[in-house]
Amino acid sequence: MNRLSAPLTPARSTGLHPNVTVIAHPLIQQKLTLARDRRTGVEQFRRLVGEIARLMVFEVCHDIPTQDVVVETPLAPCAGRRLAVEITLVPILRAGLGLAEGILELIPDARLGHLGVYRDEDTLEPVSYYSKLPPNVAQTDVVVLDPMLATGGSASAAITIIKRTGAKRIRFLCLVAAPEGIAAVTSTHPDVAIYTAAIDDHLNEKGYIVPGLGDAGDRLFGTH
Repeated sequence: MNRLSAPLTPARSTGLHPNVTVIAHPLIQQKLTLARDRRTGVEQFRRLVGEIARLMVFEVCHDIPTQDVVVETPLAPCAGRRLAVEITLVPILRAGLGLAEGILELIPDARLGHLGVYRDEDTLEPVSYYSKLPPNVAQTDVVVLDPMLATGGSASAAITIIKRTGAKRIRFLCLVAAPEGIAAVTSTHPDVAIYTAAIDDHLNEKGYIVPGLGDAGDRLFGTH
């Protein structure tokens, strides 16, 4: 007989580090399960990644500062609130683009930077090959995007590049994280909040997250 699991809270701290949050909302977990399935094709996988990112960004941006504003409704003036700062999305190429596309549907006026960082398959060390950030990125709230936080090398390198601009309000969003990647980023950048939908078991000898969801870039762009 099937048994229902206990209800999931929308978000919870992990105990690994105070700046690490697992967003365990049931809708996110259902979509992540579908994305993990090896039978899920390119079109559906791409759509799921965008949907998960859109749902997660509500929690990621929960403490973005706002300011008072008054607008005119068809009937009368109305007090409301709007964002007090600009948001910059920085996908780590190429897989981070799948997250950015989903979030831009929710925050269409967000600025978009791009960082090219890949992991050397032999050394597992990050290699930076491209950087294009908005000129005022230091005055914005930055959300770094990558579906997978595996060794943490690419994420740490990307955050270091962004910090060189003077940016201080930086968050990192991923779908799946490995304990090794979390340890690497929190030790190098303890001030950066990490948001993930799942913390998986471990990395294998090739640096892939187990159970993970495979190579997110290949599955997003059909290159596997």
